[in-house]
Amino acid sequence: MPQPHPKEFLTGLFDAAVRAADPLECLRAHLPDAPPGRTIVIGAGKGAAQMALALETLWPGPLEGAVVTRYGHGAPCRYVDVIEASHPVPDRAGLKAAERLMSLVRGLSADDLVIALICGGGSALLPAPPPGFTLEDEIALNKALLASGAPISAMNALRRHFSMIKGGRLAALAHPARVVSLVVSDVPGDDPAEVASGPTVARRGSPAEALAIADRYRIALTDAQRAYMAADRGPDPGCPGFARDKVRVIASASRSLEAAAAQSRRQGIDAVILSDSLEGEAREAGRFHADLALEVARRNRPFRKPVALLSGGETSVTLRGTGAGGRNTEFLLAFAARIAGQDHIHALAADTDGIDGTGDNAGAFADGKTAERLLDRGVRIDACLADNDSRTAFAALDDLFSPGPTGTNVNDFRAILIA
Repeated sequence: MPQPHPKEFLTGLFDAAVRAADPLECLRAHLPDAPPGRTIVIGAGKGAAQMALALETLWPGPLEGAVVTRYGHGAPCRYVDVIEASHPVPDRAGLKAAERLMSLVRGLSADDLVIALICGGGSALLPAPPPGFTLEDEIALNKALLASGAPISAMNALRRHFSMIKGGRLAALAHPARVVSLVVSDVPGDDPAEVASGPTVARRGSPAEALAIADRYRIALTDAQRAYMAADRGPDPGCPGFARDKVRVIASASRSLEAAAAQSRRQGIDAVILSDSLEGEAREAGRFHADLALEVARRNRPFRKPVALLSGGETSVTLRGTGAGGRNTEFLLAFAARIAGQDHIHALAADTDGIDGTGDNAGAFADGKTAERLLDRGVRIDACLADNDSRTAFAALDDLFSPGPTGTNVNDFRAILIA
């Protein structure tokens, strides 16, 4: 079988991964029974609008509600209001959206049903600072978290203790109505309490643990924030109100990686899934993937070429500079430096929601000639990494990958072709 064109091949794997998390197909098998009372839809995340649109298509009766998504990620829903707000840093539109979702679920009865459509990005899209604090306080905390290099689980531990909506609080407001959460997981391990900081999923976790995380990652908290978090007690998952609730993970990185692997094999290229829950510094993950790819390319071990190496999860970036980039382009820049001169290694790293960091690209492509091509343009990889300027580097090569909003979010997707 002839070898596929590397960029087309890698793009095809990404498309297969995204299709596996398509809201219409994923929701179909997980719909709850219609209630005797009202059906209220709430939701948050970068794919929440497309999830709401799919639910409108599938739901057999009347429904109403609202979801919040990132600017530019809306969908033409008829019965569910779509609110757009800022991500990854919250804004006032997100604050109003959080207030709207809380008002929608207050005063419901045991005959009513709340369907919560939750996916990645919801933490930033649902700012709801505690009494005595402002939106600016939550923005400052969010910026500190994003710059810290902490993994998503650590960031969400702090977010849950500084919110009136996260950590199951939104579901608690809805009781005695039954709450069914349909979750598209973008977190390593697929714990639904971690997705969007779990607005409808209560989780045990001590304030002391959250404060220890802040200290470990040098996340600056004011004295007032520390005092509030130290005293915070979120909803107990053992409370009777949560007994009727259901939580279903309807899409995940694991399922999307399996779909990508199947797509690769259909084209005659064996595929290996390394992990669906990779965490850690993006540049270090890039170097590890590069070393593994080099071992395969040079010695046919631990896998025989041709082969596609696939991985998912969510890496992090500790901000040291002022450049433009995201975790996927930073991963690839470190990867490209390591594989320089290798003609038969090609890679794509991209966020499955279509956006990497704060730019309009999902990620980028890299190969054994990336480092040389950058040097020809006077761009040094080490300088770009020092300034966290990975997006600028790939833009100079016209190697950014920009599929646009995909309508779903199962976190990062990495595919390396070793021909």
